[in-house]
Amino acid sequence: MVPTVLTVNVGSAGAVATTDAPSGLTGIDKRPVAGPVAVSAPGPRGVGGSGLAGDTVCDLRFHGGDDQAVYAYAREDLDRWEALLGRPLANGVFGENLTTVGADLSDVRIGERWRVGGGLVLEASSPRIPCRTFATWLGERGWIKRFTAEARSGVYFRVLVPGPVCAGDGIEVLHRPDHEVSSMFLFKAMTTAPELRPRVIAAGDALHSRERARARAWAGLPAAADGAADAPVPDPA
Repeated sequence: MVPTVLTVNVGSAGAVATTDAPSGLTGIDKRPVAGPVAVSAPGPRGVGGSGLAGDTVCDLRFHGGDDQAVYAYAREDLDRWEALLGRPLANGVFGENLTTVGADLSDVRIGERWRVGGGLVLEASSPRIPCRTFATWLGERGWIKRFTAEARSGVYFRVLVPGPVCAGDGIEVLHRPDHEVSSMFLFKAMTTAPELRPRVIAAGDALHSRERARARAWAGLPAAADGAADAPVPDPA
């Protein structure tokens, strides 16, 4: 199957019972939209929100920005969760901007570049780390632990070349790095498999800016001049 965007999903601010956002609002409830959506780099973290026009990011302290401009999750992985949870899961329910089909997102390597549709170019930057907002939104007991154990995190992308995206757009891999640091590899290194951590540095500058600092520390290297904060990358809310 040719890798394809199944749906493009955007969300508005809404309240949930538990969230880390001071406002109590989250944009995790994303729904498929018709027609093309403009995608561009939103600006640095702490300032920029989502890369998709019309999509809301409520807590700029931890969400959005250039390194988390677009979040993708595979329909195949949603189907797997449907079977495990015994409930239907609509496209966008994990807070993803792009629900894909035909692409193994667990095997996407950090720094991998995709052309989506006619001109949009994305670069993989990091996996998604689950947080309380995600757990509250889904309403599943022990969700953070279950999601972490499966390690099917989806992928954040930065925008290298802006452009529109719409349902049915094909996905072409323009560049696949020769290192081993896939989204699943990095997710496990960050969570359940600390023995992998010294090898994360192989992904280099393609890592999320916060994860570059962590990777240098894991590899025993001095901190970079940019002083990126050593903090996890939470989920898109």
